[in-house]
Amino acid sequence: MKIVAKKKLWKYLFWLGPFLITVGLTVGLVSEQWGSIPLIFLITGIVISGLGIIWQSYQSNWWNRRSTQAGTNALVATLAVLAILGLINFLGTRYHLRADLTEAQLFTLAPQSRELVRVLPQPVKVWVFDINQNPQDRELLENYQRQSSKFKYEYIDPQARPGLAEKFGVKDYGEVYLESGDKRQLVQTINENERLSEIRLTGRLQQLTNSTTAKVYLLQGHGERQLSAGKGAISQAVQGLGNKNFTTSPLNLGETSKVPQDAAVVIVAGPKRGLFEGEVKALQEYLNRGGNLLLMIDPNTDPKLNSLLQEWGVRLDNRLAVDVSGESVVGLGPAAPLVTEYGQHPITKDFGNGNSFYPIARPLEITSVPGVQAIPLLRTKPYPNSWAESDLQSEKLEFNADKDLKGPLTLGVALTRKQAAKPVSTPQASPIPSPLPSPTTQSKTSPTPSPSPKTPQALPLPSPTTQSKVSPTPSAPPASPASPAPSTPSSQTATESRLVVLGNSDFATDGLFQQQLNGDVFLNSVTWLSQQDQQPLSIRPKEPKNRRITLTNTQANLLILSSLLVLPLIGFAIAVIIWWKRR
Repeated sequence: MKIVAKKKLWKYLFWLGPFLITVGLTVGLVSEQWGSIPLIFLITGIVISGLGIIWQSYQSNWWNRRSTQAGTNALVATLAVLAILGLINFLGTRYHLRADLTEAQLFTLAPQSRELVRVLPQPVKVWVFDINQNPQDRELLENYQRQSSKFKYEYIDPQARPGLAEKFGVKDYGEVYLESGDKRQLVQTINENERLSEIRLTGRLQQLTNSTTAKVYLLQGHGERQLSAGKGAISQAVQGLGNKNFTTSPLNLGETSKVPQDAAVVIVAGPKRGLFEGEVKALQEYLNRGGNLLLMIDPNTDPKLNSLLQEWGVRLDNRLAVDVSGESVVGLGPAAPLVTEYGQHPITKDFGNGNSFYPIARPLEITSVPGVQAIPLLRTKPYPNSWAESDLQSEKLEFNADKDLKGPLTLGVALTRKQAAKPVSTPQASPIPSPLPSPTTQSKTSPTPSPSPKTPQALPLPSPTTQSKVSPTPSAPPASPASPAPSTPSSQTATESRLVVLGNSDFATDGLFQQQLNGDVFLNSVTWLSQQDQQPLSIRPKEPKNRRITLTNTQANLLILSSLLVLPLIGFAIAVIIWWKRR
């Protein structure tokens, strides 16, 4: 009797375990607080249930049964599968692995966009005033948000929140605004036919976060590429500079005789006629005072810049760069070299083995010059794929060992030259350092008499050998508070001149600018020349290709007829034939 009573007691205690577990879970879930009371119920119930299982198996020899072993194996396998699935889900929430298989990488941010968002100096928010949340637009905004916690976005119904809509000046559904601090800027207006553009969003984001603007001058008057839309123009390149917060203006040195003081970069794009001697000297003086120059010189032209280029160790080769590899790969002619090899330089650091091509280009010859650092940017393939052709009148391009030059050829080069350290005044928000020492500088200066502020560009730079430790001459007047101060980061800074020479200008013209990496070569060159280290140098976003099919009424009717009538009839006829044969 006692044994039977003990068995009944253990049986009741066993059922007490699940009851206590249920009580603990209920208390915790209802109160949403997992304190000591629900934990005590849970632990007690688990212990009682475990002891009951052990006692029951001991009494009935349960562990030695074949059914128990099979059930245990199934339970262990189930728990293992659940643990693996849980681990996969945990890793999936912590680490994102995405594969974009689209041709234009529509669901992957460009390197420039990623780099820009990752280094945001302050929080930025995108406001989309629309009641419809397009999945493609949301995916693009999610990609931005994954790069940095400082990037947020929100969809707003203008009618539900009229005060916020009035604050931004919203006039219609679909307007997208960018906000950072007290700055707000319209990105674009989206609709069913125009979705949110990565190019526009990245451009506006760069303009909003970059408080400084750099002035770029494009030389005119010698047959250079025109800035407005037209045949052979570079209007897309100019627009790209505007998207990167540059302001552009034409420059005619024949009228001004010198480069303006606010010039961050001067671009000479494909001149067909030679520059006057005074214009060349103006460019030389601009470089000597820490300026930055981009030269894009086509073959069969003589811009009369040899004296300037000689100071930097660059010579323009009069031969034509020929590349026969591009003809078989992408359908380019032999006179349009396809470049896939780039130098180790900030301009081309993210290019990898990407493609860029340069129709009708000339090679460059680089020689070492003391004080000048030269890094080739663009290199063609080795011979026999490329060479420099001397016979430009020949209908058939063939290598001539006596006159031609074997590849690889250099089509672009970036050069830097350190300037002498000189005293300057209080820093201002301008990208170009002043060539003159400030009269108010407290450091010891040269005994050379201080120049008058009225003629800052007519005097040469101070030589490093004249920086002796003497007191400044009394002829230096005190600086007036109204005088414009040069823009350098410190009172004793060594400036740097930069020069980029490219043997082609066609690659930046309208139509070719958007192809492959052509536009990135141009924009990155100007950005590097502007000496704005906060500007990202990378591959910019591309516009998605328009793959819409435009059908006429006849084509549309034919498509409907074939899909709804012809194809079903063909399938039905095949089925009847198969049935008849089997019958």
